[in-house]
Amino acid sequence: MKKVYKKIFDEFTANVVPVDCGEKCRHLNEGTPVCCDIENAVPIMDKSEYKLLRSRSKLWRKYRPPNEHGEELVESLHDDCVACECKGAMFCERDNRSLSCRAFPFFPYITKAGDFIGMATYWTFEDRCWVISNMKKVTPEFVTEFHNVYERLFKYKPDEFDVFKDYSATMRRVFSRWKRPIYIVDRDRDFHAILPKGAGMEPVRKRDLPKFGPYAE
Repeated sequence: MKKVYKKIFDEFTANVVPVDCGEKCRHLNEGTPVCCDIENAVPIMDKSEYKLLRSRSKLWRKYRPPNEHGEELVESLHDDCVACECKGAMFCERDNRSLSCRAFPFFPYITKAGDFIGMATYWTFEDRCWVISNMKKVTPEFVTEFHNVYERLFKYKPDEFDVFKDYSATMRRVFSRWKRPIYIVDRDRDFHAILPKGAGMEPVRKRDLPKFGPYAE
């Protein structure tokens, strides 16, 4: 699997948006980009991915839980996974970012029927992440690379597909309860709204994509 992750890292280098999105959100988090703060997001890696990055750089180490919540996170992980932390945004090495760092704030959205149809966002960050409120700015290169690398990953690690299928199902339940649509970006960079309670999917114009929290003004 180390060879698979090396290929993924070589092919997934595009910027998610054409600007430094960290500059757009750091004011909400005491000067640190939201997704680069271990208190907000703990990167989870496949052990093969972690071993590869450790062989390339001293950027990463295993996550050291600061509290009971962190300990519960570590204990909940599958045997193939490891919780990690890096030296921080000021020391970022772009070539040695994890897959989750490269993909954030997106994850592969899998339908109930088991089809990977696009990129959805980690909704718990919508009140802080500038990209989630500016999905229309996502670069074509990022969309293409995202789909390519996850299709490659799912081919070699079907269990990763199952993880995201379960996560997508959780998102559908939550958003149906909230009576909110889920917005996704497909491989062609078209936007769609997945309607709550299984009411289908419809196209969405860029200008109608929602904004959240401090970015809604």
